[in-house]
Amino acid sequence: MPSNSEYFHYLKSRSYIGGLYRKYFLYPRLCSRLRGKVLDIGCGIGDMLAYRADTVGVDINEHNIDYCIGLGLNAKIMGPDILPFVSNEFDAILLDNVIEHIKNPVPLLNEIRRVLDAGGLVLVGVPGFRGWRSDADHKVEYDEHQLIHCMGQAGFEHSETFYTPFFRSEWLSHNIRQYCLYALFKKQG
Repeated sequence: MPSNSEYFHYLKSRSYIGGLYRKYFLYPRLCSRLRGKVLDIGCGIGDMLAYRADTVGVDINEHNIDYCIGLGLNAKIMGPDILPFVSNEFDAILLDNVIEHIKNPVPLLNEIRRVLDAGGLVLVGVPGFRGWRSDADHKVEYDEHQLIHCMGQAGFEHSETFYTPFFRSEWLSHNIRQYCLYALFKKQG
């Protein structure tokens, strides 16, 4: 498992083409499904925070948060499974390539329910086969069924599934590290 400093430097070393992909293709697709005040859990180096106004980021890595704050982004440190916000504060939450790093996501999903307003949305992205294999810190490999089941058990109703960069494809999953499954959920109750 890499240290916080190593993971920060790994995030900073991503390619220029990867940055263009996120800014001009991925983030517009994700943002079209988000609304209102958004919480980006596992915000990393703040790419989404810089892209979308009215987005707050949290991360457990102090190097990532210090970097985001240095860029003038709204980012806060979080403890494991503890979100530093009041109840019902957010309209939508993004978990982009985060949940697969957590062996037991139930405590975090309970916290998400707490800070998410009634009828709020959660957009979850998980890596495909190649992306899953590229990070030694991944703990749980999700397919569509497993992700929907996990989120359903936590009180979230599935409303949409989509894949990036284009469509569902085993070939893309095995050959493109950026290939991901995304699923949108609504808070029940």
